[in-house]
Amino acid sequence: MEYFDLIQKRYSVRAYKPDPVEDAKLAKILEAARLAPTGANRQPFQLIVAHVKGREAELRRVYHREWFTQAPLVICACGLPAQGWVRGTDGFNCTVVDVTIAMDHLILAATDLGLGTCWIAAFDVAAARRVFGLPPGVEPIALTPLGYPADQPGPKERKALKELVRYERW
Repeated sequence: MEYFDLIQKRYSVRAYKPDPVEDAKLAKILEAARLAPTGANRQPFQLIVAHVKGREAELRRVYHREWFTQAPLVICACGLPAQGWVRGTDGFNCTVVDVTIAMDHLILAATDLGLGTCWIAAFDVAAARRVFGLPPGVEPIALTPLGYPADQPGPKERKALKELVRYERW
């Protein structure tokens, strides 16, 4: 798919078919995340791929929407701040940015393969730590269901470019 068609096609899917995600497609999606750029190429992230079947109630403690557990898979993108690149001038740790880029690559690859996702940041962090068995030093950053869409995208509402871009200075 052509890139601009891809980014226009991507939307936040909130209804999923129960059809399984093929292993080859999942592998490509995970490879896309692995290829994402990260600060100093440190790749301070881990992706947890969880099968939903039989874990619906447990996963709904992490994010309570019914559609969250309709897809056959849920992916939890985690950051490893101790491994992240830190900017020397002010101590900014790039881990959250790195995880975000990897998640964006994953989401776009899924769209390209006909699968749906929904970026979720408004989840219960403590529940995610328990459900995914996260050790200390591992931070859950974002979640997405992964499966075949059972809905259709609505219109994309975005700010005008002139509201988002400045040239030369603020």
